[in-house]
Amino acid sequence: MKSSNPLSVPPVRAIELLAPAKNLECGIEAINHGADAVYIGAPRFGARAAAGNSLDDIAALVRYAHLYRVRIYVTVNTILKEDELKATEAMIWDLYRIGVDALIVQDMGITQLDLPPIPLHASTQMDNRTPEKVQFLAEAGFRQVVLARELSLDEIGRIHRRCPSTLLEVFVHGALCVSYSGQCYVSQACYGRSANRGECAQFCRLGFDLVDADGKTIVNNRHLLSLKDMNQSANLEALLDAGASSLKIEGRLKDVSYVKNVTAYYRQQLDAIFRHRKEYMRASSGTVHLAFRPQLDKSFSRGFTDYFAHGRNPGIFNLNTPKSLGEEVGTVKEVRGNCLTVAGVKSFANGDGLCYLDGQGKLHGFRVNRVEGNKLFPLEMPRGIRPKTMLYRNFDQEFERVMQKKSAIRKIAVDMRLEANPSGFTLDLSDEDGTRVSVVLEREKERARTPQAENLKAQLGKLGTTPFEAREIAIGFSEDWFIPASGLSDLRRRGVECLLQARRITYPQERRQWEQTAHPYPEKELDYRGNVMNTLAEAFYRRHGVERIAPAFEREAPAGVALMFCKHCIRYSLGWCPVYQKKRSPYREPYYLVSSDGKRFRLEFDCKACQMKVFSPQITQIE
Repeated sequence: MKSSNPLSVPPVRAIELLAPAKNLECGIEAINHGADAVYIGAPRFGARAAAGNSLDDIAALVRYAHLYRVRIYVTVNTILKEDELKATEAMIWDLYRIGVDALIVQDMGITQLDLPPIPLHASTQMDNRTPEKVQFLAEAGFRQVVLARELSLDEIGRIHRRCPSTLLEVFVHGALCVSYSGQCYVSQACYGRSANRGECAQFCRLGFDLVDADGKTIVNNRHLLSLKDMNQSANLEALLDAGASSLKIEGRLKDVSYVKNVTAYYRQQLDAIFRHRKEYMRASSGTVHLAFRPQLDKSFSRGFTDYFAHGRNPGIFNLNTPKSLGEEVGTVKEVRGNCLTVAGVKSFANGDGLCYLDGQGKLHGFRVNRVEGNKLFPLEMPRGIRPKTMLYRNFDQEFERVMQKKSAIRKIAVDMRLEANPSGFTLDLSDEDGTRVSVVLEREKERARTPQAENLKAQLGKLGTTPFEAREIAIGFSEDWFIPASGLSDLRRRGVECLLQARRITYPQERRQWEQTAHPYPEKELDYRGNVMNTLAEAFYRRHGVERIAPAFEREAPAGVALMFCKHCIRYSLGWCPVYQKKRSPYREPYYLVSSDGKRFRLEFDCKACQMKVFSPQITQIE
């Protein structure tokens, strides 16, 4: 209900830009380039098994982050075996002691451990896509809920209206899983590598034939499950208005160049929104100064989509390749000898990596050895390339050279005031968050021969490599006093040290003790998709009213079940959706995806749920 007071001001809501870090270096650069929070893998039990980090590195990241009021979230979001629970409990206490701000978890068994007062976030691996589920999690005690990537703006809005005080985290950029997160079992079924335990084998990036019930080939060797990468940069303001409070960049396996570029881009976009939408504000401190212009198409992508933000659309997947295409840079005008002439407006550099799709839709790449204007001399001439072929650049030599250097600094604004006192001088420092300190220089006063105010300001403003930059410097002298440069330097140095210490002491660390609840879970029965791996998780659900609980797929794989649950629909993508497109397929169902090793995966189209299911493989071929 809106206030009747025309002068009422809506409450200011802090908005968090959440960036990924595969290691300490990436985490620090995410902070330098504008992140309000960083998520990083725990030493064990994170949903990217290849992205674990030592406690020492996480502790170093925490110390650096907290200086800028940036939060550090650690992923402990795999499902856990019985014999891993105690080790997980010990690790969580270690993470708490080094100052981690929250844990991102999937396994409800964690909530039954002896936990320190550290906030828990509900991972997207929990399949959080309904208001009922999010409300349950919030009432159970989760500080923040990571929503399913498949949700539209309207669906996010409905969740926010049901749970207005719950912090909602949404993905805005990066790789997309074709199955609802936490609901994909194909990697475990085919390779013994569980996606729910951080070992996804990237099945969805493979090429498949699509055949019908009669064995007729509909599509030959195409990447039918490989989605483009998410890019919600055009929808940021709408996401905030829908109720999102944390905007998440995917990429805990991405390199530091990706983290720098993408984080900086979204920082700029959000800051532009905050300038005209005063009800939103950044969630951390410091201003980022960049040495480059962020461009999303310079970093890894399979092409971009805003997915289902505005409802179902056909442009969410790329049949041709699961690899990075990069930016469009022009078309081939002429092929002659060892040279390509390109028509386009982009410039090139020696060492650029270019790629193109041939007539069959296959991706090919080549490295540029030498550039002369719009003439490119490849290191090895690509075979079969023809005039009018579109070229893409997936490695920009000049941009990567910039990314390998120091490309950003982040500075906290500080005001200084120098006053005289009976025994000497006092320097007051106050930063942008209101942290204040004072340091004293005991010195007999000495009148200056010339006006000193500008010199004093210049000396005090030399903050150099410290995290601070001077916003205002005031000299509160009634007379011109002389202070030697060495005295001013000592005063400034001690002031900065005290301010740093004060910021660490006053960091607003949130403590939240988990309390056991017993409110009803939205469902009375959980099948294998509940991902119940251990007895503590089972106990949690039973206490919340769940009567039937099947074991996790990784414990006991049921035969003939669906292995993937996808909002992406191949039938819709081919133009044969009976609901949206009102068209009937010329082929007889069921359809099958056939992998290169001959496995056949039956497809089922659940129009009521607007969902495609991929079923367990069959080895026998249709004759």
